[in-house]
Amino acid sequence: MKTHWQILVVDDEEVMAESLAAWLREDGYAVDTANSGRDAVEKAAQRDYAIYFVDLKMPGGMDGIETMMQVRRLHAEASIIIITAYATVDTAITAMKEGAQEYIVKPCNPEEISLLVSRIIKVKNLQRENSILRKKLSRQYHFGDVISKSARMQDILKLAQEVSSLRSTVLIQGESGTGKELIARAIHNSGDRAAKPFVAVSCAALAETLLESELFGHEKGAFTGANQQRQGKFEMAEGGTIFLDEIGDISPKLQVDLLRVLQERRFYRVGGSEEVKVDVRVIAATHVNLQQAVAEGKFRDDLYYRLNVIEIRIPPLRERREDIPLLAQHFLERISHELGKEVGGISDSGLKVLLDHNWPGNVRELENAIERAMVTCRGPELTEDDFAFVAQNGQAGKAGWAPPAGITIEEMEKLLIAATLQRTSGNIKESAAVLGIDRSTLYEKIKRYEIPR
Repeated sequence: MKTHWQILVVDDEEVMAESLAAWLREDGYAVDTANSGRDAVEKAAQRDYAIYFVDLKMPGGMDGIETMMQVRRLHAEASIIIITAYATVDTAITAMKEGAQEYIVKPCNPEEISLLVSRIIKVKNLQRENSILRKKLSRQYHFGDVISKSARMQDILKLAQEVSSLRSTVLIQGESGTGKELIARAIHNSGDRAAKPFVAVSCAALAETLLESELFGHEKGAFTGANQQRQGKFEMAEGGTIFLDEIGDISPKLQVDLLRVLQERRFYRVGGSEEVKVDVRVIAATHVNLQQAVAEGKFRDDLYYRLNVIEIRIPPLRERREDIPLLAQHFLERISHELGKEVGGISDSGLKVLLDHNWPGNVRELENAIERAMVTCRGPELTEDDFAFVAQNGQAGKAGWAPPAGITIEEMEKLLIAATLQRTSGNIKESAAVLGIDRSTLYEKIKRYEIPR
């Protein structure tokens, strides 16, 4: 996956810069050049290069050492290699003290350069794999892990960071697959409660009685099978954060119970007579329009106002298409490590398919699409052909199709779910992303409609 790692060659001698760049391109790397230190810093501000080859002696008031120091301020993890025609012990010591990874002397040996870069890239690949594994194991996401250049998303991240150390309740609204839990975890891990638990609960996944016990715990003998006292998620999150996903799906009774917890920070376990007091920050999320649900009498207005102290609305992916190339490349790099498959990137035609699609399942659907394309691709990059299934799904939505006369909404939903499951060979994760709903919601609907898988 050489093309994932970009290199910048900085030298005021154009012939030298282009020669070195040509050697590296022959090895399969993506390489840019800069003819001065200032030019290099400007390019580094626009792009995070993995490796910098920097000439020590350059005119224009910014030599190699100063260039290196400026680049390091922008990208602390960058590997910088100083090149010079005049090797002395003093310059070598200075370069290494200021953070140079290597120090090589002109004229450069192409084989030496290839081995050096290969060694650095191997280390970076291992570091990236370790980072991915750590994230998967700990799920300790921070704002820096949210990939976006959308102005709207930047405003959202700024607001989320500002409120991360407050105890105020946060309501995150957005379509399924937009990254609501990612934002919730980033708020928790960036605030004062980061060292305490983050406990996530899917309110759509359980029936009312089970969800009540899940949230508040139960006493021994509270119901058949309650053989001992059990703590609920609120108690488990003591001192930290509880994330209530799909809050719009909870029953009227649980809405009352939750309102009391938010107002008084105390509750009763199921079957219990002793109040339990908790210090927990609540972050709730929903794909349902809660204002509309309140207007329709399906959601308590007092609970809505208690939850909606700080509101974050995440825009769907189709409204921030500038993020699609960034996210696609991120998923490609991560999944290529997981699959052990070397795929260099996405072709222009492949990227056009992704940009033209409306992504009803949002970021989750995009991730699934990249994984599916990578599993079936046979070439060095993902092309339009690898995303044929995405294009077909998009065209299906544009066709002048009309539902059969007299069909009910429930019958239509059952047909849609059954068709999606068939198209994805029963893949629940992919089907949920395409349909724009949670996997737990999809399981519930499959059971309700008795849809065979």
